Amino acid sequence: MGGVTLFFCFSLLCICSNAQVPSGISGNATVQDELALLSFKSMLSSSPSSVLASWNKSGHYCSWPGVVCGRRHPDRVVALRLGSFNLSGHISPFLGNLSFLQKLDLRNNQLVGQVPAELGHLGRLQGLNLSTNFLQGSIPAAMGGCTNLKVLDLSSNKLQGEIPAELGSLKDLINLRLHKNGLSGEIPWYLTDLQSLRFLSLYENRLSGAMPPTFGNLTSLQELDLEGNMLSGAIPSSLGLLPSLSWISLENNNLSGSIPDSIWNMSSLTAFSVLNNQLSGTIPPGAFNALHRLESLILSNNQLRGSIPPSISNASKINVLQVSNNFFSGTVPLEVGNLGDINWLQLSGNLLEAKESKDWEFLTALANSSQLEFLLLGSCKFGGALPESLSNLSTSLRFISLSHNAISGSIPRDIGNLINLQFLDLRFNSFTGSLPSSFSKLKNLHTFSVALNKMSGLIPMAIGNLTELNQLELVGNSFSGMIPSTIGNLTKLVGLGLGSNNFTGPIPTEIFNIHTLSYFGSLNKLSGEIPSSLGECQVLQNLYLQNNMFSGGIPSLLAQLKSLQIVDLSSNNLSGKIPTFFGTFRVLDYLNLSFNSFSGELPTIGVFANSSAISIQGNSKLCGGILDLHLPSCPSDVPKKKHMLSVIPIVISLVATGFILASVYMLLTWHKRKKTTAPSTTFMQGHPLVSYSQLVKATDGFSATNLLGSGTFGSVYKGKLEGHVGEITNLVAVKVLKLQTPGAVKSFLAECEALRNMRHRNLVKIVTACLSIDYSGNDFKAIVYDFMPSGSLESWLHPDTNGQMEHQFLNLLERVSILLDVAFALDYLHCHGPAPVIHCDLKSSNVLLDADMVAHVGDFGLAKILYENSTVFHQSMSSVGVRGTIGYAAPEYGAGNMASTHGDIYSYGILVLEMMTGKRPTDSNFTRGLSLREYVALGLQGRVLDVVDTHLSMGLENGLQTACIFSPEAKIDSLISLLRLGVSCSHETPSSRMSTGEVMKELHDIKESLMQGTITS
Repeated sequence: MGGVTLFFCFSLLCICSNAQVPSGISGNATVQDELALLSFKSMLSSSPSSVLASWNKSGHYCSWPGVVCGRRHPDRVVALRLGSFNLSGHISPFLGNLSFLQKLDLRNNQLVGQVPAELGHLGRLQGLNLSTNFLQGSIPAAMGGCTNLKVLDLSSNKLQGEIPAELGSLKDLINLRLHKNGLSGEIPWYLTDLQSLRFLSLYENRLSGAMPPTFGNLTSLQELDLEGNMLSGAIPSSLGLLPSLSWISLENNNLSGSIPDSIWNMSSLTAFSVLNNQLSGTIPPGAFNALHRLESLILSNNQLRGSIPPSISNASKINVLQVSNNFFSGTVPLEVGNLGDINWLQLSGNLLEAKESKDWEFLTALANSSQLEFLLLGSCKFGGALPESLSNLSTSLRFISLSHNAISGSIPRDIGNLINLQFLDLRFNSFTGSLPSSFSKLKNLHTFSVALNKMSGLIPMAIGNLTELNQLELVGNSFSGMIPSTIGNLTKLVGLGLGSNNFTGPIPTEIFNIHTLSYFGSLNKLSGEIPSSLGECQVLQNLYLQNNMFSGGIPSLLAQLKSLQIVDLSSNNLSGKIPTFFGTFRVLDYLNLSFNSFSGELPTIGVFANSSAISIQGNSKLCGGILDLHLPSCPSDVPKKKHMLSVIPIVISLVATGFILASVYMLLTWHKRKKTTAPSTTFMQGHPLVSYSQLVKATDGFSATNLLGSGTFGSVYKGKLEGHVGEITNLVAVKVLKLQTPGAVKSFLAECEALRNMRHRNLVKIVTACLSIDYSGNDFKAIVYDFMPSGSLESWLHPDTNGQMEHQFLNLLERVSILLDVAFALDYLHCHGPAPVIHCDLKSSNVLLDADMVAHVGDFGLAKILYENSTVFHQSMSSVGVRGTIGYAAPEYGAGNMASTHGDIYSYGILVLEMMTGKRPTDSNFTRGLSLREYVALGLQGRVLDVVDTHLSMGLENGLQTACIFSPEAKIDSLISLLRLGVSCSHETPSSRMSTGEVMKELHDIKESLMQGTITS
């Protein structure tokens, strides 16, 4: 209480003197500094046991923790060093009265509120560090009053607004760090007048516009970090004229044009990164002649072309070289292999090629690079045989990717020499021969894939030595013989793909002792019964055993596999009854039992109640099931009906008695129920609630004719409300929750929580909600949305051949516009809404189109709200399990990772590919180890039109368009760009996916290119 009183009295004194020391104590330095410190403590919320507990009258303030007093003025505070003191609360404005203060360090605490403008009174202040807190508001213009400031670090806060012009007056500033905030506007030109500035860090803000050409004035600058903004335009050539600049990061912006020649002449340069921009042009032949100090060069994800110049050997200190996803062509010069210090070499996603053995000489030369750990050469045009010299590379090598090339021949026989290898990806090539015997030496290997090659022979028993493996993909080869039982030793295995080979015999039971296994696929010639031990794999999510020769029944122990999402047992010789337990699996989305010899009654619960989720054709002895399956009635139905006739009187008697008792009970509890189920008037703040009776009338009693669709947690009806309630328009869509479904209530809360404060043109507008009870006294919950008259995107991409939209399809421009709309919605959700939101279930059926064909993202039943601007999901009330939808859900979700914005981008990438190919990600063509993404990647290497939606390819070849006619060149270029966009967004590695800003920029450019290529008549 005493501290509060002291602060109150001090506050009154300071208010009366415009926040300066009162005249009555101006001569008493001890009182002045001590009161300022006690004021600072009083505005903190730390407990008395904190590190500042000793800040009291019992000792001189110069002895308090974190307080430093001067030598010439021993009673004046010259420094406050309170970094990482676990302080919380606000920063007191009365720190501005510490007139001798030279250093203020409050970094890495939990401070909130605004940066006090009174700190601008500290004319002697040389260092101010408030980084890594939770400060908000703008940077005070008054900071320009700290004329002796040399270090200003406000990074990792929540500051917003523009950088104030007054900072341009801090002529002695050496270090300016404002990164990881929400600062907007352009980079002010007046910052470039700070000729003493050595370190400028503005990364991960929202700065836009062009880089000022006056950067050339910063002649003392050593490090420049502008990564993760929205900067556009060209890189100013003046940047390359700075004599001391050694570190430049311009990653994740929208910069265009070529890299200025002056950059290639910077002898001081040690690191240069322009990852994820729109840069074009070539690298000059002599680009590396002056870059003798260069250690890191990152040019990935741009539009650079031409060859890699041999002069790169002059940059002999390079340890990171990343030029992936550009248009570099030709062979890789031998000089790349002579980079002795190289640690990370990434050339993937280019047009680089190798046809003859001499084209692989760079790889042989890399044997002298003893620090090499990452070698990424995938998605290029490398061909010919892989040289045996690969086995001579450094034993420090951990990551090799050669996927999506045209490499032939055998895997080098001594590959086992690379004993520290953890990742080996050889997918989508033309490798032949068998696995080399030395392969069993790779005991640190985590991931191995030779999927879709031409390999053959037996799988060696010694494969069981690779006990660190968690992904083993052998899909799409000609391996033969029996599956080795030693695979059961791989106890960390998560995914096992053996499909589309020539394996024979039974599945070794040892495999199903691997409790971590979540994916198992095998399309071979396997025989025998399905092992009961399969039931031990209780985390198994996907089970593919189709196209084998299994016989017998489905083991009862499979009832333990509650995590199954996809089961395909089709085209075998299985018989007996179909077990009911599949209907109890809550997450089972697809069950294919077709073309077997099953008999008896088909269950009707769970997955069996959804005709689109099961396939049972080719089983002529089945009966019963739901009506949609059109199976014959079971023979046992007749005696059941006769028995029912004999019990009808008893049932009627029991029902009548029960009805009377229930009626009495309802009358007695009605008042109580009304109180407990009455909806909160603040639950959907700003959205007035409607009643159950209003919705009954609006939907004609929730009639089947008004049913728009049905999902896991609810059914959606078209309705027409009379009059207006709040903002309600007449036509609405009413989502009625299936409260009996586990997770439905959480889905309802998640959707309301995510949408109630959201306002964006491309989000489905939530009109109101209904929390009530129906006419039977049961709980009733519903959400009311604006009605979208043009239906879902799914209905346009995959129209019912018997429906009204049989002859309608979307032209290319319409598809690009819809993709832009969805990107705008995601950008708002992730970056610009009241709180960042992850949708978690983006797919074509959740994209709805209004009368003008504007896209609106809907169905937020799995949405997750982020906190503290993290990109990772923070647990909240919306705890519905994150699964999304099979085919659209990011692969990391299957490994148990938390939801993230990267997951939405993956789903968006799959949506792009679906729109361009006209194929669902769950298309039957993709069940044999091939995914939609890999299908498109193959098409990009060959005939692009082979993978494009026939409506679009026909329009291209025949000149047919519903709205406008594009030039063939513009259309082909746009199709390729869109397919690449989808592949990039759906990258397996979350951090490699594009951001929403990059997606919008790419789509905008594609749309502009299309419009410029329109043929006018």
